[in-house]
Amino acid sequence: MIGSQYDQPSTRPAAPPYCSLSPLMKGLTVFIVSIAATFSGFATNIYFPVIPTIAADLSVSIDLINLSVTAYLVFQAITPIIWGAFSDSHGRRIAYISSFLIFTGACAGLAKTSNYSQLMVLRCVQSIGSASTIVVGTGVLGDITTREERGGYMGFFQAGQMLPLAIGPILGGLFADTFGWRSIFWFLAVYSGTFLVFLVLLLPETLRSLVGNGSIPARGIPKTPLSYFTKPHGPRHKPSAQSPPTSEPENKQNLEFLGLARVLGSLEITFAILFVSVCYAIWQMALTSQSTLFKKSYKLNDTQLGLTFVANGLGCMAGTASTGKLLDIDYQRIKSNFTGPTKAFPLERARLRTAWLWAGIQSASILMFGWTLDRDTHIAVPIASTLLLGWTTTSIQCVVFTFLVDVYPERGATAAAALNLVRCLLGGGGAAAVFPIIHRIGIGWTFTLLAGISLVGMAFLGVQIAYGPKWREQRVVVRIDSFEADEASQA
Repeated sequence: MIGSQYDQPSTRPAAPPYCSLSPLMKGLTVFIVSIAATFSGFATNIYFPVIPTIAADLSVSIDLINLSVTAYLVFQAITPIIWGAFSDSHGRRIAYISSFLIFTGACAGLAKTSNYSQLMVLRCVQSIGSASTIVVGTGVLGDITTREERGGYMGFFQAGQMLPLAIGPILGGLFADTFGWRSIFWFLAVYSGTFLVFLVLLLPETLRSLVGNGSIPARGIPKTPLSYFTKPHGPRHKPSAQSPPTSEPENKQNLEFLGLARVLGSLEITFAILFVSVCYAIWQMALTSQSTLFKKSYKLNDTQLGLTFVANGLGCMAGTASTGKLLDIDYQRIKSNFTGPTKAFPLERARLRTAWLWAGIQSASILMFGWTLDRDTHIAVPIASTLLLGWTTTSIQCVVFTFLVDVYPERGATAAAALNLVRCLLGGGGAAAVFPIIHRIGIGWTFTLLAGISLVGMAFLGVQIAYGPKWREQRVVVRIDSFEADEASQA
């Protein structure tokens, strides 16, 4: 018996797949979270065309209605912190279900609102409900996708966020003109309620601390009815020191909001977050000023103003369609030519180097936007610039979101919440500041100033690419030491 042990060739067990979901189920999961990502954008963009109508109907000023927009954005910045930490701790499904119940109820309440106070409060509640969709979706992508394929999936997910930019204003104007402004909230209530049913039935739990790579059955709310009829692909696998846990549940994350502060303070992603947040703020300043500037220069009515936003939405969708696959191709090219150890792989260069191109085009586009409006050139020219702005800003966000999930796959939702907090606060501040600056120095010079600020953002990108590998390696060393200490204590 002893001899036979040595006579038999030793076979190393095959590594389990990172995700045991079938290709069809993985595609369905990405599709569901991408649809979920549309709700935040729809609630924002469907509202813009009806602001004057709501102000007149509730007998308040437009400035007061604009405050409801500001309040919505503030909660969009803050609430994802809670949803991200909650989903990283208790599961993706329960976070989605809870948030959509809140969102659907708020939309139904808004459809019945009769005064400004109700509108203000319920818009805040609506924002709380929709704020989970991006951060939790980002966490799901980190749960089920590898670095090699993540860029393409992230591009599709980003498309869900950008679709409302193209059709939200059109739907808002159409519903308001046909059925009254309250109908936009009935539409959102029916849309979200119907989607919630499909989400409960079809979306699997993916949080790796609960289900591992998907081969561990979920229990309670995390368990989907569809799981009774599907089987995971790939065997369960007991992790070892040489084979990190992939199918067994990882250590469950506690609900800790200080995790967000740690992510924000992590130098390995801090400058990438600052870079994308500057680009996002510049884009928001252009969008915020667009209606007023176009109406002043070209004497457009509200329906025509809504149509001018279509180019921006189309640019956003084009950016998501092109950037995701480009990220995967670029990653594979660098990986195939890399011969060093895995820990020395230049992740920053593989993920972030295309951002230089997008940031440069965005700077040129913002100059084009400002000076063509300043000189009252043909309307097609500034509209074309909004298409480029949407394309480049979306591409930059796709690049950085993918990079964040690569660095923090186990904390994807929290990392996304950190990014969302910074970009929404900068975007909100920029939106509030754009018209005072225009009144002081003029349209053209305002957007020239923004182009200069974008150069500062590109400097942040350079710092991240140059020093990120060293900062990231330091964190990996700390984690390995911690893992070995845990193994020793359990021995």
